[in-house]
Amino acid sequence: MTYHATAHTYVAISDLHPNCTHPNILGVVIGKTDVKGFPDRKNIGSERFTFSFTIKDSADHFINASSWGTDDYIHGLSNSFRIGDCVIIENPLVLTKDAEKEDRFCPSTPSFYRLLVTENHSTISVYPDMEADDRLLALLHLPVKDPADFYSLGDIVANGQTLDGSVINILAAVQSIGEIKYFTTSDGRKGQRCEVKLFDETETMFSLTCWDREAIQLVQAWIPRETVLFIADARVSFDNFRKSMVATVTSKTIITVNPDTKEANQLFNYAREFSETGGLDDQEKQPGEVPLDSITDVFTVNQLKLRAQENLERQDTIYGITYGFMTTLSIDSSISKVIRSRCAKCRFQVNEEMQVCANAACPAQGQPLEATAGFDLLVDVTDHTGTLQSCSLSGTAAENTLGCTAEDFVCLTEVQRTALKWRFLLERCKIYLKVLPSSKARTGLRGSILYCTLADPVEVRQNVLTE
Repeated sequence: MTYHATAHTYVAISDLHPNCTHPNILGVVIGKTDVKGFPDRKNIGSERFTFSFTIKDSADHFINASSWGTDDYIHGLSNSFRIGDCVIIENPLVLTKDAEKEDRFCPSTPSFYRLLVTENHSTISVYPDMEADDRLLALLHLPVKDPADFYSLGDIVANGQTLDGSVINILAAVQSIGEIKYFTTSDGRKGQRCEVKLFDETETMFSLTCWDREAIQLVQAWIPRETVLFIADARVSFDNFRKSMVATVTSKTIITVNPDTKEANQLFNYAREFSETGGLDDQEKQPGEVPLDSITDVFTVNQLKLRAQENLERQDTIYGITYGFMTTLSIDSSISKVIRSRCAKCRFQVNEEMQVCANAACPAQGQPLEATAGFDLLVDVTDHTGTLQSCSLSGTAAENTLGCTAEDFVCLTEVQRTALKWRFLLERCKIYLKVLPSSKARTGLRGSILYCTLADPVEVRQNVLTE
């Protein structure tokens, strides 16, 4: 990459018009798409390549730019800068944009124009002046849309399929970042996919999917639980596979990282406090988590442990089935050790005698406590390879496994609770598990039982793995 050191007079984006001669524009890149190839209609059998990007030079002004050309030129130009770089564009063509067409596929901009970078007449170079960088880099933290105009994750979930296919703004914090999945399409094109889990005051888990390499590169710099995003023009849809709403980054989307806004600062403080209280460490099955019928991989306990250790840095969640035994199931002990009360708003564990939630980050802080009672058990899962200790069995997963609600369980006699315990204890079970690395857990792992049922002996013979 060659830095451009020649002195220039720069034209502000707000002053651009088609009659500009040899304009030079200085701005910071706030969005960028992947390179795409299309059949060249003038040269049958060959391809033309293109990519686009968006630059900003002031709080209120930004413009889309694109370039077309040969494979080598377009890939070389695209690889010369990234989102977040300050660039000089020399001598682009300033064209009147087709607003209907451009706003459909590109970020919506306040400019009436767009820029075309050509191989023979234009250049793009990274700007070297660090003083100017500071001014321009500050623009990366200003959303391109009204910072108060967004949907909360709870609003998206509540509206459900009525928002299916809509393009909206979202303000949310990053909970976790999944590993990059690579694939090849049926026509031989290579692709990639990365899923980010979001949360806010209203929802503790919501999926954002990125398909473009440029977006996935941006994702890798985010720090889970410490990054807030303003996502302008994300597409939301109902995922039939997950039976929940999800969001997708498209060519229209502009993501502002850690926005310098009142709303984002409030969410950042909430996210930090909520994370510190452990509110994200003890998740029940949330909307957006995979359905049981999609979990098909069978693991031994030892294989689950090894897989989790391999994912320590990425913090990936592992879903799998184990044919094992529950070697601890203390449901015949004190009711208070089996049934726990939690705040209905933030899931923080509370005492029934409390009048308000003790979680300082609770969105209902100071209001009368609304508590819900549910199973909250720790279970050891064992097979011939080892034991996965202190797996959580709680909420609806526990109710489905035990075949009774928390309210019904409280009414059982001690004899009935003991009989229920021995229905599962030391019996071979088919156990659906979620396992992820956790620095706060004594074993370094945190396991949750999503569902458990007595195993079919024929199914066990077909699926039990030996090591």
